[in-house]
Amino acid sequence: MPPSLEGKVTVVTGASSGIGRAAALALARAGSRVVVAARREAKLQTLVDEISAAGGEAFAITTDVTDEEQVRALIEGAVERFGGIDCAFNNAGIEGPSKPAHTYSSEEFMQVLDVNCLGTFLCMKYEIEHMVENGGGAIVNDASVAGLRGMPRQVAYSASKHAVIGMTKVAALDYGGNGIRVNAVCPGFTDTDMVDRLTGGDPQRAERLAAYSPMGRLGTVEEVANAVVWLCSDESSFTNGEAMVLDGGLSA
Repeated sequence: MPPSLEGKVTVVTGASSGIGRAAALALARAGSRVVVAARREAKLQTLVDEISAAGGEAFAITTDVTDEEQVRALIEGAVERFGGIDCAFNNAGIEGPSKPAHTYSSEEFMQVLDVNCLGTFLCMKYEIEHMVENGGGAIVNDASVAGLRGMPRQVAYSASKHAVIGMTKVAALDYGGNGIRVNAVCPGFTDTDMVDRLTGGDPQRAERLAAYSPMGRLGTVEEVANAVVWLCSDESSFTNGEAMVLDGGLSA
């Protein structure tokens, strides 16, 4: 049987597209009520409508994860709407420019770290604050294989994803005794808008990325979403501080 999240409430950031959107749909299918957050309000509402049409329950809160007051309002809004938070998937992220490190501006570098590092930290901060007071929960952060190894021409992205894994491990150590599990998923090259931007929409460049995996293809957003559901569920009850690699063998 697939993992069940019946009776649970999950917050998903970066839910308007890609992995976040697929995760929100998968979490709802598993029985969770879902609070979806991103900056693109119209896309969020389309997602809520899709979840509702399939018999699930979802609520959208437009959120910029780099703004602390908006993140606080997201968590407060989720608690007000559904009575609490049991799980969270902190997925919001950007890749930044693809170019050599010495050509990066400090502004470009910090923009990536603001979304990927600060945004993840702020979400964890307020999620954990609620979970500590309410008996625990499960948090999944979206990292990347770029958080485990270097990624050419992506100095800011690689730095930020290494940081996400580090924050995940520290939080797992700090809050395991509070019944809070904190893990990360580390996708390899996955068929998303981000990869489209990386390849410039060139099918041959996409094929070259796919060839890095021993499986000879890109990952799918659904494959990552399934791992998120498992990590949020009681099926992974002794999994804590893990950086789960989902790259088809790329890092093997």
